[in-house]
Amino acid sequence: MAIDLTQIIKAYDVRGTVPDQFSPEVARAIGAAFARVVVLRAAGGGAADAATRPGVVVGHDMRESGPELVAAFAQGLTDAGADVTNIGLCSTDGLYHASGVLNLPGAMFTASHNPAEYNGIKLCRAGAAPVGQETGLAEVRELAQGYLDGELPEPAAEAGTVTERDMLADYAAFLRGLVDLSGIRPLKVVVDAGNGMGGYTVPAVLGTGAGLPELPLEIVPLYFELDGSFPNHEANPLEPKNLLDLQAAVVEHGADIGLAFDGDADRCFVIDERGAAVSPSAVTALVGLREVEKETAEGRESTVIHNLITSRAVPDFLTAAGATTVRTRVGHSFIKAQMAEHKAVFGGEHSAHYYFRDFFFADTGMLAAMHVLAALGGQDNPLSALGEMYEPYVSSGEINSRVSDVPAARARVHEAYVTQEGAGKVEVDELDGLTVSHWNDTPQWWFNLRASNTEPLLRLNVEAADQDMLDKVRDDVLALVRAQDPEQA
Repeated sequence: MAIDLTQIIKAYDVRGTVPDQFSPEVARAIGAAFARVVVLRAAGGGAADAATRPGVVVGHDMRESGPELVAAFAQGLTDAGADVTNIGLCSTDGLYHASGVLNLPGAMFTASHNPAEYNGIKLCRAGAAPVGQETGLAEVRELAQGYLDGELPEPAAEAGTVTERDMLADYAAFLRGLVDLSGIRPLKVVVDAGNGMGGYTVPAVLGTGAGLPELPLEIVPLYFELDGSFPNHEANPLEPKNLLDLQAAVVEHGADIGLAFDGDADRCFVIDERGAAVSPSAVTALVGLREVEKETAEGRESTVIHNLITSRAVPDFLTAAGATTVRTRVGHSFIKAQMAEHKAVFGGEHSAHYYFRDFFFADTGMLAAMHVLAALGGQDNPLSALGEMYEPYVSSGEINSRVSDVPAARARVHEAYVTQEGAGKVEVDELDGLTVSHWNDTPQWWFNLRASNTEPLLRLNVEAADQDMLDKVRDDVLALVRAQDPEQA
């Protein structure tokens, strides 16, 4: 059966089921294509000798299929004349760190929070710069498809080599150098790694596993055993059910804070001492202010990026602190592009991806967690009080509606809120879906309605100054979206 790479190579990464969609044969073809589209091209087409051969850094998460797929990918690279530095087990931000400090293109083998039967690749250029559909991934897919449909290209006159290198201690020391936790008050921290890579990185960064000085942190581990079958719960903290064990453990242990990482540990969710979730928008505001204040103290202006469905509190707090804020579409490729373009000091998303200029403009859940620990431990109030400072409004979270006719449902909402409301009563933009705002008048509310790229879904996010207005706007919009639709019957 022919393999169709359009099924697994999407806008930002590679992801599919192993081995039917994503096999060693596919990994080798993608490696060969990545070598030619990104690695060799950046090096001017190749190297005259071993001393100047271009290189790639490669790592993988705890999924059982990772080592075999990495070996096949590396074969495609070395056959093309590229050297490979294999750093083995790592988090996605660990791979970004290696790409940044080694100044090499990179490939992280992970399927993030997807179930055990999946694996994938996140690709980047040297310095952790993203590779997406518009920046080479479409060309990689086309070339790799040709290799699978015919024959792999002739190998280079001199094959590259594979070298193994452990970067965990370097990664931990790099992060410790960005946030000083040595002087904070003692904190009890429950960490749910979800059997993912947080179980590997947390002891190194927050403990003494990498030979670093001890911090005033008591870590209570949950599911630190690396197990790509995810025996306890999915490694996806965006789903509330996957936070239940952590929330219960925080209360049971009388902890100050809980941290939940996803499978590849590039996202981090925060739980307060009562067991309540702290919204990623509040974390974005808190961490953003810390980064802005640092820039201000050193006499520099700062820019912070946020996507359009983060809370209005984010630009409120940051502009009041003197920062420039830039609003983007949803999606890490858009955030990263804006981070680089504006040389932004920080960026945050509602999905708990946090991006740092000092971390190669890439996302790292661990560094965000360290900032929250520093903020909490640098004062005496509990996390619930700290979090409430940055959550002055109420929000619905993302509500999905499966509809049979997405354009028609969206048109009903546009008619009701834009056409009938009349010019001047609301502000409207279509940066990403339909955003309707009544924020500059009372009562304050806004909503965004976005279509899924892969399913017949409309995603609704609502924010308001009070719960009654939130309930009204949410219910009114959902009634329009779901009106007379057989999918809602």
